[in-house]
Amino acid sequence: MCAMSAKQRRDHTLQSIAQNCCNDERNIIEMKLKRISRLNTESKYLISFICWIFFHSTLFSQTGSISNISVSQRTDGSGKVDIDFTLNGTVSVYYVAVEASFNGGNTFMPIPAGFLSGDTGPISPGAGKHIIWNGLQSFPNTYSVQSKVKLTPTTTPPSGVPCPGTPTVVYGGQTYNTVQIGTQCWLKENLNIGTMINGSSNQTNNGIIEKYCYNNLESNCNIYGGLYQWNEMMQYVTTPGLKGICPSGWHLPTDGEWTTLTNYASGENIAGGKLKSVRTVPDPHPRWDSPNTGAIDDYEFSIFPSGNLKALDDFFFNQGRYAFIWTSTEYNYAYAWHRVFIYNSNAIQRTYYSVYHDSKKTNGFSIRCLMDN
Repeated sequence: MCAMSAKQRRDHTLQSIAQNCCNDERNIIEMKLKRISRLNTESKYLISFICWIFFHSTLFSQTGSISNISVSQRTDGSGKVDIDFTLNGTVSVYYVAVEASFNGGNTFMPIPAGFLSGDTGPISPGAGKHIIWNGLQSFPNTYSVQSKVKLTPTTTPPSGVPCPGTPTVVYGGQTYNTVQIGTQCWLKENLNIGTMINGSSNQTNNGIIEKYCYNNLESNCNIYGGLYQWNEMMQYVTTPGLKGICPSGWHLPTDGEWTTLTNYASGENIAGGKLKSVRTVPDPHPRWDSPNTGAIDDYEFSIFPSGNLKALDDFFFNQGRYAFIWTSTEYNYAYAWHRVFIYNSNAIQRTYYSVYHDSKKTNGFSIRCLMDN
């Protein structure tokens, strides 16, 4: 193997090293592993990894490529990883997806956006780009001498990050975060707008947005969002996809738009886990009851178990165990399509009727708003 200084290893891309030093990727991996192994003797809890860049990155992006990549693992015990690189491209705005492999590059896993900060996008081409990966939190107790990092530039916003140009929305005095999932931009929190009324009263068409709060406590609305009857949510119109009580520029998602989200998250059987928050008892509220099956919150959608109100009898139940979220698509005069997330399942249920949960339009369910196209 050719001799190389520490500065050369830090400042050159793997591609240039491969071309100038024996042209053997295996030698490069061995050399990098020796360096990483020395780092890990200082803190055995750090993740061991190799910086890996595609030698022909244009195979993975038609309009952008990555060069001059340098990866360094901090030795302070934080488990954080610094990734420096140059972004090359011909368009003005890019996003950078980051993935990790712990089996030598045979398979890669997307690193959730919540564990990344820095220049993931939107960013313009240029040198001096920097991403911080909280490696220890994203993959706790993981050690591998076959680890690799993959950066992929794209012009499509990645999922699980704030919506480009609209990271937050202020509505009714409350600030909501946004999250991009595929081509859809969602509010990250349940809607909490309106004046609280008692759970024994009907929400009415009186020009005032009315809401229920679990157990008739305003504090529960502040934590889990409000609960709404379907007609109040729709403002007494039945057209699917209208604004309803959402902010301007947003609307109440249809059954079809919820299906689009479900399919993006790999289908009904596992999408629930990918969309649920990982917060579980004994974490502070908001949180799920144990076992919170399958929860990984892949896209930072962070569904919480807000419970529901049984129609007109002041009976609140299921907080901690279930989340019921309306769509704007009715089934008939008495029922409407909605989605159900469950504490002991990683599925998402699409339904319009349940005897046990009393799924009538007069029930109080949660709301998520979707940005207009």
